[in-house]
Amino acid sequence: QVRLVESGGGPVQAGGTLRLSCAAVFGTPFSDYVMGWFRQAPGKEREFVAAINKPGSATTYEDSVKGRFTISRDNAKNVMYLQMNSLKVDDTAVYYCAARYGFQDELRTNSNEYGYWGQGTQVTVSS
Repeated sequence: QVRLVESGGGPVQAGGTLRLSCAAVFGTPFSDYVMGWFRQAPGKEREFVAAINKPGSATTYEDSVKGRFTISRDNAKNVMYLQMNSLKVDDTAVYYCAARYGFQDELRTNSNEYGYWGQGTQVTVSS
């Protein structure tokens, strides 16, 4: 059984902060999964935001969030986070966490390479 549950979204003013969480339930250890955050704004395709490798020692970000967002994970608690600072109106979207199981510990930015998804949490940034 695989389950990913996002939380922490909500309304925020531009310049504000939010921290998203993704709680994971897997049949195998959480540390077996490369994890990622994606987002989808109304009328747009789902896009990559950030990814983190299995031990949490390597990360990658979409250019527009670099320096503002930080992805992290706690393998002991089976939780991944996305700290979002200096939020912009353009960050408004549904944010999804995703998991990729496999032997390779490589960061992935293509949504097609993630096999497990949460239901999403809405982030709305107002000016």
